[in-house]
Amino acid sequence: MTYCQLKLVELDKRKDEVKKFFEELSQAVKDVESEIGVNGTFQDNEGIVYKITIPEGKFVHFEPLSYVRTKRPHEKRGDLSMKEAEEAGYILPNR
Repeated sequence: MTYCQLKLVELDKRKDEVKKFFEELSQAVKDVESEIGVNGTFQDNEGIVYKITIPEGKFVHFEPLSYVRTKRPHEKRGDLSMKEAEEAGYILPNR
């Protein structure tokens, strides 16, 4: 087998594992939405702020709920602006 073929086989073997991960992530988003609502925010123990959102746009696989978050230290930017998180009252360690 070629490298590309081998890679495809390896990834295919992990497909069910990845699918389960995204199903669990989707359920976790729904659970948090039931706690804090759409546009609700929370902060993790590393200072990253998350916001429950309804995604905009059209996708082949459309999730009814999603989340955005501030950037992690190694990232250039996050989907949730630092300004919006600060305006919501959060103190950001990587500002």
